[in-house]
Amino acid sequence: MYDFTFTITYEPGADEYVDLFIDRSSLQSEATYSCLDPSELWKLESVTGDAADLAAVDELLLDESVDRESISARACRSDRTTSLLTDERRRRVTYTYVSDVDYCESVPLITAKYVDGGVLFEQTRSGDTVRWRVLVQDDSKIGLLYDTLSAKLGDGLSFSFEHLTEVDHWESELLSRPDVPAEQRETLLLAVERGYFETPRDVTLDELAAELGEPRSTVSYRLRRATAELAKRFADQQA
Repeated sequence: MYDFTFTITYEPGADEYVDLFIDRSSLQSEATYSCLDPSELWKLESVTGDAADLAAVDELLLDESVDRESISARACRSDRTTSLLTDERRRRVTYTYVSDVDYCESVPLITAKYVDGGVLFEQTRSGDTVRWRVLVQDDSKIGLLYDTLSAKLGDGLSFSFEHLTEVDHWESELLSRPDVPAEQRETLLLAVERGYFETPRDVTLDELAAELGEPRSTVSYRLRRATAELAKRFADQQA
């Protein structure tokens, strides 16, 4: 297998969805795509950030008329269905299915025209940068794919190659996310965001409890359980 990794950088105003990530620095997105042919694809996307920033992104995230796939100046002509799978204070997870594609210059669908046998994609968004990792069985057409993707970019988008590497495994943070319960994950994310783990601490346990609207003992328990689970997962990965 081969890991083809590259980034696409967006100028402000080039894409309304990316503009939200540029304007709101807390927003981060991880998505996994699968595409078996140029006529359809599915996407699982996790967006995290401050509660106010997530509220701002909700409208575009769930609007099925918004084209979040195309990298060219031409919008996709296809059917799109989006479902909200997880709705937490600091995290949204959506499932999007794009079908009956008549025309769409997106990274997965362009790749499907060059690479046979199925492809897996991982995409991360942060600020003005969208990073792609493409897992393929054969690298013989990666050069053609590179040229095509570069040529299809719309105004305000730029392409930067990172690497093409042969790999024997695939690690996706989205697919392998530790199974921490939602309430523990929310508490842990807030604690990190507010500086609870800094030295010295920027926030107290009482302040976290007040913001979450939970008893101090509950917040303390959730943090202990979440950090213990993550520590055990980390130790297992090093074994």
